[in-house]
Amino acid sequence: METRTIGSLEVSVVGVGCNNFGARLNQDGTDAVVHAALDAGINFFDTADIYGGTKSEVFLGEALGARRPHVIVATKFGMPIDDSHFGAKPDYVRSACEDSLRRLNTDYIDLYQLHSPDDTVPIADTLGALHDLISAGKVRQIGCSNLSVTQLREAKAAAGDGPAFVSVQNQYSLLWREPENDGVLAECDKLGLGFLPYYPLANGLLTGKFHPGEPIPENTRLALMPSSRSAHWLSEEFQAHVATLLAYAAEIEVPILTLAFSWLLSRPEVSSVIAGATSPEQVHANADAVLDLPEDVISSLDALTA
Repeated sequence: METRTIGSLEVSVVGVGCNNFGARLNQDGTDAVVHAALDAGINFFDTADIYGGTKSEVFLGEALGARRPHVIVATKFGMPIDDSHFGAKPDYVRSACEDSLRRLNTDYIDLYQLHSPDDTVPIADTLGALHDLISAGKVRQIGCSNLSVTQLREAKAAAGDGPAFVSVQNQYSLLWREPENDGVLAECDKLGLGFLPYYPLANGLLTGKFHPGEPIPENTRLALMPSSRSAHWLSEEFQAHVATLLAYAAEIEVPILTLAFSWLLSRPEVSSVIAGATSPEQVHANADAVLDLPEDVISSLDALTA
């Protein structure tokens, strides 16, 4: 599988999002997904301390076992685990890292990411703690998530000559093109940051399983989602776009899943498309959903979802 860079890290262009581990998947299910990914040439696994009620990191570490040195593990800190475990204060950054290392059963984290900005803490203070973790060999590279252009620039300035964020993980898909509009994608190009899109398949709308006007397939993420959240994804606007994309996919005889992955990877700023999976079959489908789209197809997709 093709790889791209995030700082000094070489990551497969298809990654595995680990939010299902410890939630929809037990240890055996996690093992099956992780081993299928490794066999498919995927080396990039993205988790967070909050995923699966903190079980995702545990299950991932167990599933990787002796193969840990051959993969890139990314995790995150900052979002609330409980009333006392959250944020980006230096002391918490250090303790959160130790907790993640323990759960992952590893000596180092390849990419340690600030999950969400913390307006109560100067970014220089957070970076200082992250620099200490890098110096101690506990973290190789640092990244962030859900930051704006202004926040990315502040972080870059605060880093000075020290280690700086090498990636940003924001929502981006054919159905959500805000990183183009808000300037984050352009800023990634300017600062040399790798962009990691989350919700690349729009919570299942772009997998090919969902068809507007038909019942939501059972046991899918959308079917299991609280109605307060699914209402956003099932809006008339999104459904109209999905219908248009499905028609176009049928016209050019390319699965919508392939269009979703490959369109994202046509953006040079995108380092890897991280998608969750609950079965080896989904892993293989994701791994196979990458091709070099012709320019006319990219242009058509741009226009259809503008």
